[in-house]
Amino acid sequence: MLTSSEIRALPMRLVRKILRLGASDAAVRLDVSNSMMIRFSNNNITVSNFFRDTVLEIYVAFKERRATGAITDLSPPSIEQTVERLVSTAKTVQPSDVYAPLPRGPFKYGKHLLKVGKVTMEPEVLVEHVNVAINSAISAGAKRVAGSLKSTRSKTILYTSGNVEASSTKSTIALSVRAFAADEATGQFATVAADDSEFKPEEVGSMAGEIARMALNPVEGKPGRYDAILGPMTFAHIVDELGSAASAFNVDVGASFLVDMLEKKVASPIFTLTDDPTLSNTYGTEPFDDEGLPTRKNVIVENGILKTYLHNSTTAKRYGTVSTANAGIVVPMPFNLVVDAGDRNFGKLLSGVDRGIYITNDWYLRYSNYREGDFSTVPRDGLFTIKNGSIEMPIKGLRLAGNMIKLLSSVVALSVERRWIKWWEVDTPVYAPWALIADVEFTKSTL
Repeated sequence: MLTSSEIRALPMRLVRKILRLGASDAAVRLDVSNSMMIRFSNNNITVSNFFRDTVLEIYVAFKERRATGAITDLSPPSIEQTVERLVSTAKTVQPSDVYAPLPRGPFKYGKHLLKVGKVTMEPEVLVEHVNVAINSAISAGAKRVAGSLKSTRSKTILYTSGNVEASSTKSTIALSVRAFAADEATGQFATVAADDSEFKPEEVGSMAGEIARMALNPVEGKPGRYDAILGPMTFAHIVDELGSAASAFNVDVGASFLVDMLEKKVASPIFTLTDDPTLSNTYGTEPFDDEGLPTRKNVIVENGILKTYLHNSTTAKRYGTVSTANAGIVVPMPFNLVVDAGDRNFGKLLSGVDRGIYITNDWYLRYSNYREGDFSTVPRDGLFTIKNGSIEMPIKGLRLAGNMIKLLSSVVALSVERRWIKWWEVDTPVYAPWALIADVEFTKSTL
């Protein structure tokens, strides 16, 4: 097995080897993380594990011919076989219609971005976080509480043929709590942070427990069109889909509802979305992208108008523009999505609805037409009718159906309060408010 120093030197060694084999471009990214994971159910901790993950990502290009791969087995035979396979593949694959060399460094990175996070890994502290979350959920009305907490310290090393040699470290924490007041009365909330001072397990547990208590004895919901309030868990899911759709790669392959929409209206005038990996001490903070470019704040949607796609060097050259520093060498993607806050609190949002539905969470979002953005998703956990500005009763058995652009264009108001959301339905961290959306269609669920 390789020693720690040999592992840290891998990116440089492999890039040099790939170039000796005749490649025009090469990039190697090494991610090493140490994590503490705690799982809990029925109000008790059930699993507590410490584990180490190591991932090596390799990019090889012979001009327009490219190949990428990733491995977790860092034994010398596995590394050698992977490099040989990628070089062979890159020499023979169908060439791309565009060749963009990797950006030429060296580059300067913000010092505050190179070492991010002040999060504990002490087991007793993490256990206390879990106990606080469980107890606050029970105090709010839950009978049973389940979920997971994960604290991670990671180091990234990037070396490219563009004279980039960069490294960064990060500490993060993620918590998801699901509360049960009864089998059909559940609530969930999740959050992420990169600083202990911003991590609030009591609030997460309390919100999940309160939703579960409110969801007791649900009745079958009536399909129809309603004004809807989407909680941060649900609105973050919608925004995450928008961020993915803004990838220039997804636009090119037709897996996006934002094709040909630059400088056009895609959302309400009160909706502004940025991708900002330069925010200090947040879960999605990153100093550089996979090509080594310094990251930057990009306004994706400004007052409802789509301002940019997210680019790496190749997609930027295809579009005749510059990279937004969002590589993914093949698929550019967002790092840290931030929705601008609205001008009213949740109570004000609620008071403005005469007849509506409040969705606290959702899952199984699926498209019937990626290109047009037609989709449906199933509300999960507490779902409530709203009448005359107040939550009326819990309901079940409905599905939200619609079109992404129409839904985003129908945003009437956003809350002042926002929460960082990331869990297994939301890939990118999203700083999401509560959102009031007009005229949303609900159909009968088949789940």
